Amino acid sequence: MTNRPDRLPADITATLIGGPTALINIGGLNLLTDPAFDTPQAYDGGVRLVKLTGPAFGPDELPPIDAVLLSHDQHFDNLDHAGRAFLPKAGRVLTTKVGAERLGGLTEGLAPWQSVDVVTPQGQRLVITAAPARHGPHGFEPISGDVIGFIISLGDEKGPSLYISGDTVWFEGVAEVARRFDVRLAVLFTGSAKPRGAFHVTMDANDAIEAAAAFANATIVAIHNEGWEHFTETQEQLAQAFGALGIAHRLKVLEKGVPVELTF
Repeated sequence: MTNRPDRLPADITATLIGGPTALINIGGLNLLTDPAFDTPQAYDGGVRLVKLTGPAFGPDELPPIDAVLLSHDQHFDNLDHAGRAFLPKAGRVLTTKVGAERLGGLTEGLAPWQSVDVVTPQGQRLVITAAPARHGPHGFEPISGDVIGFIISLGDEKGPSLYISGDTVWFEGVAEVARRFDVRLAVLFTGSAKPRGAFHVTMDANDAIEAAAAFANATIVAIHNEGWEHFTETQEQLAQAFGALGIAHRLKVLEKGVPVELTF
């Protein structure tokens, strides 16, 4: 019988840079989510997106990045001009299959449930698995394009795990992540983004509450809920919703540019 660890490494530090971009250090391994480093500006790419605030710091101030976890490449609020220019400087870039084809180079494409291994400087084996994501309501997939999240598991896929949702709403694919993995920390892309009208294409408070219930043993972190015009729910509003249900203690609030040690 294999002895599996019962917890993630104690030395996990998360720093919110802004929007969907966070630096996550696990056992000395530096992971960067969806790099968006541009200054405030507007983007026209079918739908006009307006960036309101810049990042806490720029790509030149990052430590060496072992891997970029890019949920998708086709939207400027997840991969902007400066973020795209940064990708070749990372040790590894993991994204969707179609995104890897578009980006080229050494970018690695993963289909949902496909996994790769990495080893931390401390010698810990981590398994990174692509998670399914749906970037909007049912039927919106041809418009939004492919998106994935990521599950980072210690030891093997049965070990304690960190889940990064990517741009998704609550749907059966997220519920399946909860059934398959022992998630102890869930980083949810929230903000209830509404770039095309009344429906939301990232998690709103109800979605995040559903996720918290499904990931019953997890600390919840909410990012990608500020800095852009199309977000309609703030991190503070999400915290109020959690408080109303008596689960405020489950939510760890991040401030831009402030490293936070996450233990559970």
